[in-house]
Amino acid sequence: MPRRADCRHSTLRLFFTSLLPYVITSFCLASCSNSSRNDPAALTFLIESSPTNLDPRFATDSQSQRIDGLLFSGLLERDNQMNLHPSLAESWDTPDPLTYVFHLRRGIRFHDGRPLTSADVKTTFEFIRNPANKSPKRGALRMVSSIETPDELTVIFHLSEPYASFPLNLISSAIGIVPANAGPDFSRHPVGSGPFRFVQQSQDEEVVIDRNPEYAPSAPQLTRIRFRIVPDAIVRALELRKGSADLEMSSLSPDIIPVLARQPDLAVTERSGTNLTYLSFNLEDPALSRRELRQALALATDRESLIRFLLHGEANIANGVLPAELWAAESDLAKYPFDPAKAGQLLEAAGFPRQKSGVRLHLTLKCSTEEQARLIGAALQEQWRRVGVELELRPLELATLFSDVSKGNFQITYQRWVGANTDPDFLEYAFSSKRFPPDGANRGHYRNPRVDVLTDQIRVEMNQEKRKLLCSEVQKILAEDLPYLPMWFNDVISVHRRALGAIDLSPTGDYNFLTTLRPSGK
Repeated sequence: MPRRADCRHSTLRLFFTSLLPYVITSFCLASCSNSSRNDPAALTFLIESSPTNLDPRFATDSQSQRIDGLLFSGLLERDNQMNLHPSLAESWDTPDPLTYVFHLRRGIRFHDGRPLTSADVKTTFEFIRNPANKSPKRGALRMVSSIETPDELTVIFHLSEPYASFPLNLISSAIGIVPANAGPDFSRHPVGSGPFRFVQQSQDEEVVIDRNPEYAPSAPQLTRIRFRIVPDAIVRALELRKGSADLEMSSLSPDIIPVLARQPDLAVTERSGTNLTYLSFNLEDPALSRRELRQALALATDRESLIRFLLHGEANIANGVLPAELWAAESDLAKYPFDPAKAGQLLEAAGFPRQKSGVRLHLTLKCSTEEQARLIGAALQEQWRRVGVELELRPLELATLFSDVSKGNFQITYQRWVGANTDPDFLEYAFSSKRFPPDGANRGHYRNPRVDVLTDQIRVEMNQEKRKLLCSEVQKILAEDLPYLPMWFNDVISVHRRALGAIDLSPTGDYNFLTTLRPSGK
């Protein structure tokens, strides 16, 4: 038995052992001196890709949403326990299931000095609701029938039907409030009311933001944050090692982190996370529309070994799409342990026999150019080849990948959900046949009439216990149909300058911890 396990994992060990010496050698060649910076309250934050659009009416990629969460304020905000609190709204009430009344705080101003009023809130939401603007967030507001602003500090949303998750769409990373006069080029110089102000963006190089000294209840301690775009993980590690950067978050290959942790001036902060890594299947594809093929691919995927050897244990296997921390998560789901023999049987039964070459069919996986994505893709190539599936790997720049996936131009894609899967509304957003892009994120065009009915009920059910039962049934169907192959929930990990002290990371991996980070001693 141990010999069989060693054979099964040999390719993954090769990836690990071949990469680590290169990293260590690179470190030995790197300068050990810290670069001097004039402002000890300024921070250089390394990120792996550029935000695609900093206009919060359009932003859906993770980097755009994370940075938008610093530039803009929403009516509400969410804490690390997924509870909602007032933000721009001082308070809110729901006189009936179809009406939400928000009372805005007095004295809030945009970064350009203009006062923020109910007119700005209304205009932001009306822009998204207008189909001519083609906002990808329009689907989240389709139950909004009208918006009233009886005075400068009151906003009333009228819904066409009850929508239990409506308040979650009002946090800053979902929909930040923009000025009423925001033009078509707003993304080039966004103006918000959040804790930081936009300074500049150089595509594929950096995004710079400054402290908003007027932010209430208290301005950030950091004076400036420079988000440097460094696509290569080894280069990011070297920048941290030689002191020319201060922090990264969940962007390094797991085998690099223990090496960096041995550096006396660096520290590692880690916590379990809710962000879901998954494979999405395009069900418009004739082969992938066969459920048996998707199940066979799940059985041919050794996720335990991928986590062990490529992620260094920094993740937990996902059997469903909702994290265990969420009250709506169902644990009793169909599971797909690594079983190549059973995968082969399913492929035979589904009409995919081995040819003389040993190949049953060819598939293409699109992923980002990020190193870990490429390594996972290469490992999947090897695992699936054993059951007769030849996998072509196509790494793409993030903007191109996101565009292709949104248009349905893919067979299989390796992706990650950041934050969105922490509310039951996600089940409709990602899997209802009514939520194909641009009205949602059902990019694989999954269709199941029962899921449509259940997600409609989840949306309007205000009783949490009844809602949980509906969510459980949907999750069980998804675990059988596998429009996604859930891979794992990633831990949130940051390598940073030890002098930054304790970092209060969020399980969703947002950047909100920067608003309270104290740079003393840096």
